[in-house]
Amino acid sequence: MFLAHRFFTLSPEQTPLGREWAQEPYSEAELARYLALADAQPTAARRARASGLIALGAGAGLIGADLRAVTGAHVMRRFGGVLVEVVGSRPRTVPVRAELSARALAAAKWAGSGFIVGGAEPNRRNVTSPLIASLAGGADLPRLSLARLRSTWVARCAADIGLATFMAAAGVRCSQRLGDVVAHLDPGDEADAVALLGGQRWTRR
Repeated sequence: MFLAHRFFTLSPEQTPLGREWAQEPYSEAELARYLALADAQPTAARRARASGLIALGAGAGLIGADLRAVTGAHVMRRFGGVLVEVVGSRPRTVPVRAELSARALAAAKWAGSGFIVGGAEPNRRNVTSPLIASLAGGADLPRLSLARLRSTWVARCAADIGLATFMAAAGVRCSQRLGDVVAHLDPGDEADAVALLGGQRWTRR
């Protein structure tokens, strides 16, 4: 197999970016301990926000601006599951995994029209820092990582859809080219997403 750089030279604008390695997912035991810390927060507001942050991170894969922009009105029941409407530069609707959907709903009910993770302005910065700082339980439970929460969601969804089995059967070790294939496929609708990624079985009627 010939390498691409034998045929052309990349311009500075075309220089490939370095690979961004995925963070290690949390185990079920680790996630349970962070949830216990969220439930032990001293005020109702802190408990709702901390629980909502974990539910949206590990349950729907939200991070950064997507996470900060979620209000209580963006979390809803639909198609037999719980969905979160993501607004901003990458608008989409994401099913919350069944094991964390009750927490997402509870946090949404508490927040109402306000932001689940706190703050009052859409463009606020570092709003999750106080929550993250409070969810540390000593040397054996380090500072919560939003990147690892997202990896937890990705890993659990990948397990549900059999991604590892498919990649092993196809002899694929890197998923970079899967995007090219997916571009030709129908991503389905919200009902399909709930059934496939919501961590539960649901049959369209």
